[in-house]
Amino acid sequence: MRSLFGSPKLPRCAAALAGAAIFLAAPARAELYPLWEAGAGLTVLQFPYYRGSDQSDRYVFPVPYVVYRGPFLKVDRQKVRGLFFESDYGELDVSINGSPPVRSRDIRAREGMPDLDGAFEIGPSANIFLAHSDDGHRRLDLRLPLRKVFFTDLKHIENGGWLAQPQVALDYSAGPRRWNFGLTAGVLFGDARYHDYFYGVDSIYARPDRPAYQAHGGYAGAQLIASLSKRFEKFWFGSFVKYDNLAGADFDDSPLVRTRDAYSGGVAVTWVFAQSEELVEADQ
Repeated sequence: MRSLFGSPKLPRCAAALAGAAIFLAAPARAELYPLWEAGAGLTVLQFPYYRGSDQSDRYVFPVPYVVYRGPFLKVDRQKVRGLFFESDYGELDVSINGSPPVRSRDIRAREGMPDLDGAFEIGPSANIFLAHSDDGHRRLDLRLPLRKVFFTDLKHIENGGWLAQPQVALDYSAGPRRWNFGLTAGVLFGDARYHDYFYGVDSIYARPDRPAYQAHGGYAGAQLIASLSKRFEKFWFGSFVKYDNLAGADFDDSPLVRTRDAYSGGVAVTWVFAQSEELVEADQ
């Protein structure tokens, strides 16, 4: 599934996100929503085989739609939150991410090398509320996820190291059944094990245009993500565009890094076929 931060663009981007806090002051009444909702749909994604690859692939697969608005546990289209701790100033929740497996025979840079297994990432995320409107429709957060990575082919599991991804996130919602907009800017840091899995080249796979290389831990680039979504009466639509920049990354001299700039994106449509009769006050 598939440098802003090293250039003057990053300060301007971060300043724009911080300045957006002026939209977060308007109070409004609380809204009522079903305690839970369930649905299913389809998503289409296009992104590079791995960060730094100059080739990309398209994926089409089913996707679930699950929303739960409990007093402590909250599940929405983005994450599970408020699971461990929640206050007026922040929360501690679970951060989950991943990537699909890829075959090296499909990638010119990895020709003759082992395939890349699918990655599963999970870990805690400390989220600091920088500014929120009373109704929760306008939010500016600092998110600090730290995830443990596992690589697996569904037969074996390999320790994949650690990945940190601090982000500043702006979310704006016009209200129930209206368009929602999100903008997230962040940087990534990975340890040597994680980076070497994607960007290392063992000597047995070296060739004139692909010398042996061992990756180190440290800075792993920057990302900027814009998203747009809307809940209709019985359907939900979501889309995103992501810009990825590897300039200045500690592995950007790897022979497997063929580009330092990449764009990816996707759309999803789900049918909401069930919901609870019980209504609760909640942020949408």
